[in-house]
Amino acid sequence: MAKERTLVLCVDRDDDLGFKAGIEGPIMGREACLHAATSLALADPEDSDINAFFETIKIYDELAARGEEVAIAIICGNHMNLIEGDRRVANGLDTVLKVTDATSCIVVTDGAEDEYVMPVIQSRVPVGSVRRVVVNQMPNLEGTYYILRRLLDDPKVSRIVLVPIGLAMLLYALGYLLGYPEVGIIVVVGVIGIYLLFKGLGIDEFFGYLVNSLKTSLHGGRFTFVSYIAAILLCIVGVIMGLLSLLEYYVPFGIVIQVISFIYGAVAWFIAAGLVASVGKIIDIFLNERETIQRVIALPFFILAIGVIAYGASVYILSISSDIPGFPISSADGVVYIVISIIGGLFCAFFGVYFQSFLGRVLREGELAALKKEA
Repeated sequence: MAKERTLVLCVDRDDDLGFKAGIEGPIMGREACLHAATSLALADPEDSDINAFFETIKIYDELAARGEEVAIAIICGNHMNLIEGDRRVANGLDTVLKVTDATSCIVVTDGAEDEYVMPVIQSRVPVGSVRRVVVNQMPNLEGTYYILRRLLDDPKVSRIVLVPIGLAMLLYALGYLLGYPEVGIIVVVGVIGIYLLFKGLGIDEFFGYLVNSLKTSLHGGRFTFVSYIAAILLCIVGVIMGLLSLLEYYVPFGIVIQVISFIYGAVAWFIAAGLVASVGKIIDIFLNERETIQRVIALPFFILAIGVIAYGASVYILSISSDIPGFPISSADGVVYIVISIIGGLFCAFFGVYFQSFLGRVLREGELAALKKEA
């Protein structure tokens, strides 16, 4: 029976060790971890990760003094991109476990942020204990000032807090210099509102995912890189055409009618963008991961169905609105548009579901035939 070995593991999720001290993880062995802790202490004596590193070494020494089989390691993430950092933590942990043959783990962190990777660690090795190292601060004004200063020096915090405040102040100053301070206030409130909506609804994460997908497609030589770029350009054209439609059929009242006017001009371009992106994704999966193509094959049909129904609804609403000047479609024709679009959209969605189911049956039959042939 193999002897149990405990891994004392420190997690540096934001990779201060690599960013400040220039030491790449993972780091294994007591001497290597002590050198890493000392190097970070010399690079930035105020970093809280230093305390976690030394606590890791202390726990290792205590367990080794008892005669236990014990190993020590530090794994690092990414300083600017936490998603890529968590992937790097997972890869580093796999390397450490392969080298040390650890059967259990004691995790040491310097705060709650590092503990977000706990599910990643627990999926690979049993976690027997978690030690969170908290640096004591004096509860007075000077200590509070120190904590705030450290937070604002952190690039992740400063991008979230300082950038929108600085942009708002700059826009107000510009409006005041141009002689329109009231317009400056409106613009500032609007910019802050848009920023809060982006953060609250997670739209910034969507754009981050889009950028990462573009980088992955470019580095991997994927067809989706070209299709995503084309889709982005089509979306830009769609926004412009939607705004032109809004101006052409503008009414000074009724926000709903204004939104419908924008949709009427933009929806065809948005449909084209969605189809280009989804077809590019399907081509990539067909060339590289053919067995999973069933998951995405219905996507262009759903995009087309939703777009067609949205277009028919926008035409119908604008055609029956008597306040819109010069709309080329009559109310009677608008009824025909919405009926045909609903029928066409439902048929398109049904065909996509049927095609997905049919393709799934074909793939399963192919797998069964291959298994029977091997048997």
